[in-house]
Amino acid sequence: MRFISFYALVFSVFIAPCVNAKPDPDRKVPEVLGFVEWTVLSDADLRLKARLDTGAKTSSLHAKQVEEFKRNGKEWVRFVIPLGDHKDQRSEGQVDPEDVVAQFERPVRRVVLIKRKGAPPQRRYVVDMDFCIAGTRHTTQFSLTDRSAFSYPVLLGRRFLGDDGILIDSSDSFQAKQECASPTLEELVREHKATLVKP
Repeated sequence: MRFISFYALVFSVFIAPCVNAKPDPDRKVPEVLGFVEWTVLSDADLRLKARLDTGAKTSSLHAKQVEEFKRNGKEWVRFVIPLGDHKDQRSEGQVDPEDVVAQFERPVRRVVLIKRKGAPPQRRYVVDMDFCIAGTRHTTQFSLTDRSAFSYPVLLGRRFLGDDGILIDSSDSFQAKQECASPTLEELVREHKATLVKP
């Protein structure tokens, strides 16, 4: 009799709620993406390859000439992304990506110290950036660093992946079912979203 009472208790506490549970219409179904996907930075319409990496917490964005300045008493940074460093933007062949940079100014969200083996810690600014991936717009924190030695100018870490319910298919890349629209290199220059440094 005690065994029957015990199993009845287990059923009522653990199993019955699962059987009677109703689907939650507000629950977001995780999206499955490849370990590499195309992203488009919203402000400048820059098309950049991103590696989705659960080993990193904060996302990272390729940036050079990072300079701090004050605006209305608050910390800001300006930086550039040279389009020739990764050559991800589609081109009509009329403009050399080596001659084009995109310029940005952002308020500083925080500053982090990155420990490096055999080298002093590196101070990095963290900013909020809007971007599109898989046809959907997002905002996340990016640390700014020179990623010209890496294959991917953007790294998307756990903070973004977890907050936005992204799962990674580590066996393949470019699994997104939708793409984000982006202009050609020539259109970026014509629309003044990027600058010719060697006109």
